[in-house]
Amino acid sequence: MASYVDGFVVPVPKKKIEAYRRMALKAGKIWREYGALQYRECIADDVKWGKRTSFPRSVKLKASEVVWFSWIVYKSRAHRDRVMKKVMKDPRLADMMDPKAMPFDPKRMIYGGFKVVVGF
Repeated sequence: MASYVDGFVVPVPKKKIEAYRRMALKAGKIWREYGALQYRECIADDVKWGKRTSFPRSVKLKASEVVWFSWIVYKSRAHRDRVMKKVMKDPRLADMMDPKAMPFDPKRMIYGGFKVVVGF
């Protein structure tokens, strides 16, 4: 069982879904090449606005956007750190790292690393 996950919640403009999907395909291949065990990008299908909290509220979702929920699985935190170091140096991702070129607003992205405590 993997023991570390990076998770992301991102608001993506509906008109840029295909651009985001292409970016995710490229990024996923690179993450897997450097050792990530899984790479998943999921578009919202059943996420409602909550009264206090929800995926849409978390990213201040606009009517013209959709929420994406994504995660990358690693063996451990140390494994994640090694993979991430290689990924961040990969020149194939350079164009994706420019905030102006991203098909979403990176200031509204939520992300973090998590230790897996229950897994099947």
